[in-house]
Amino acid sequence: MFKKEKKSLEEKGETYLKVKANPNSGKTEVAGILDDDTIKINIKAVPEKGKANKELIKFLAKEFSISKDNVNIISGGFDRVKLIKLTKNS
Repeated sequence: MFKKEKKSLEEKGETYLKVKANPNSGKTEVAGILDDDTIKINIKAVPEKGKANKELIKFLAKEFSISKDNVNIISGGFDRVKLIKLTKNS
């Protein structure tokens, strides 16, 4: 998973993900890819006080082996569909 995105991050130093978050799930994991290339991610945390966003950032940082500071929610902070920018560790 994330092969194309990891390559882009390595080559360009940044990549963008369109994510559909599904909070309050059994565990945090990639649930699939939608028809428009949106990545569906189940998130264990509840969607209150930023807990689900923090869990999503932690998950993506681990998946891409980057710092949590390098994962930024560009838009959709309070929505299920989010645009996320990942930047390479300097």
